[in-house]
Amino acid sequence: MRKGFTLIELLVVIAIIGVLASIVLSGLNNARKKARDTKRISDVNQIVLALELYYGSHGWYPAASDSQCGGWDTPGDGDFIDVLQAEGLMGAVADPLGDSDCSNYAYFYYSVPFGGCSADKHYYVLGIVDLETIETGNRWPGTPGWTCGEPVSWDEFEWVAGSYEY
Repeated sequence: MRKGFTLIELLVVIAIIGVLASIVLSGLNNARKKARDTKRISDVNQIVLALELYYGSHGWYPAASDSQCGGWDTPGDGDFIDVLQAEGLMGAVADPLGDSDCSNYAYFYYSVPFGGCSADKHYYVLGIVDLETIETGNRWPGTPGWTCGEPVSWDEFEWVAGSYEY
């Protein structure tokens, strides 16, 4: 009598290994998405800090360069990151999936009234579009949020912050 596995036994073992591998890889993919989103949140928190330091030194926030991304500055297409880096206020930031011209980080400096916002104060809005672990239209838990009156609330962002100049 021969000792060994039958073809059916081998196929069952291979199928079980395949199912377990797919479960592990699916969990790993979700962990990677969460890690990239955490990196994005860390980046924009670094940008907010640099913006506040810039404001403390100059009394105003850096201007937006009216980029090709719907008027929003982004690290791939705009000047606001370069201004903050030139001042030595922050290091390099880049979206974990790469900086296209209109990447996930968006900044705009409003030097004129917009929507329901105050007519006598300039302000900035900084946001992240398309976080991987948040459904479109929802916000990241703990986002600072920003609204300066109706109807403007920047719902296109899953993470958003802003500040008036005082």
